[in-house]
Amino acid sequence: MKVKYLNQRSHLKGILKSIAIKIIQTLLPNLWRRMEEQKSRLNDWGQLQVYHQKNINLDASIIVESRIVFFGDSITEFWDLEATFKDKNYINRGISGQTTSQMLVRFRNDVIALYPKFVVILAGINDLAGNTGAMTVEMIEGNYLSMCELAQMNHIRIICASVLPINENSPLSQSDPQVHVKIRTLNSWLQGYCDKQQQIYLDYYSHMVDSQGMLKEELSDDGLHPNAKGYAVMAKLIEEVIQQFK
Repeated sequence: MKVKYLNQRSHLKGILKSIAIKIIQTLLPNLWRRMEEQKSRLNDWGQLQVYHQKNINLDASIIVESRIVFFGDSITEFWDLEATFKDKNYINRGISGQTTSQMLVRFRNDVIALYPKFVVILAGINDLAGNTGAMTVEMIEGNYLSMCELAQMNHIRIICASVLPINENSPLSQSDPQVHVKIRTLNSWLQGYCDKQQQIYLDYYSHMVDSQGMLKEELSDDGLHPNAKGYAVMAKLIEEVIQQFK
């Protein structure tokens, strides 16, 4: 009888849980989405599985002299490298929403293991937005240091791209009035670090910022991500740098 009672109780709990889930999904879809995102993040915080199969298919064991990995967040992920750089061995390893802390976790899998000649690192804005918790500029700098040291140890040339400016159309600009100062502070540190370490600093910022210190309106549709015109500016700059240092 006791076993039967426990089985019935467990079955009832399952039914109640299913009902609760349906209620949340129906009445609070945004809450349910955030819960699922949090669950996914906890299961694979660094999101190592995103490019796992692509990395296998790439056959990274074959060292290609011209291979360049673009490593970053949504600004990198949304960039159609194949269309922009035809017949170039440029590999996109951007993941939307990621911070430098998450990128550091997957640096070996998505960069080192691919044996690139260069890695282009573009990150930091999601750290400033607090996507994985509060981050100071100094903490972001520490993650950059770690990624750059790993690259140097594995004979990979580093291109540290400046954080792009944003404008008032971005929610981050509205929620944190100091974000523009933080972006400039981080970029100043990146440039100084690259100068000291004889690495390459790629200055997107000064070519995309207006006289008010904001991302030029014509280069973005949402105040954060480049549009086609924005990516065109970036493509010209990165090609100039690669040609100079290859």
